[in-house]
Amino acid sequence: MTVMETSATSTDSCAGPRHADRRPDGQDNYTISEVAAFTGLTAHTLRWYERIGLMPHIDRSHTGQRRYSNRDLDWLDLVGKLRLTGMPVADMVRYAELVREGDHTYSDRFELLQATRRDVLDRIAELQDTLAVLDRKINFYADAGRALASERA
Repeated sequence: MTVMETSATSTDSCAGPRHADRRPDGQDNYTISEVAAFTGLTAHTLRWYERIGLMPHIDRSHTGQRRYSNRDLDWLDLVGKLRLTGMPVADMVRYAELVREGDHTYSDRFELLQATRRDVLDRIAELQDTLAVLDRKINFYADAGRALASERA
């Protein structure tokens, strides 16, 4: 079972809707360079994700070359979103471990994601306050510029 799979009793999509440029399931054997192109991650980062347990079950070809699936790409989409939240890598790895452990970890996953959501909401509030300060400064300079222009006229 790959990192992002759940049991047969439930379906939990890792990210958003399928991307049109992906191959159909069953024909979705992507090389590391293709995945790097899809995700914007480097091959080094993808290997590191594998090493730290964020993506530990990547299939290999008979020659040992990594082969990623659409599910792996979905998982990477989710990891990218979690990175944007500011979630520490250790928490992302913990989340991946919980997913691998099975359905009995739903409450732990829920709590981890809820805590991350609270952090994101706090950051959004801080950014909104910062934006309000910028807006005030921009308005001040716009008004000052108009006043100077009318004095010169």
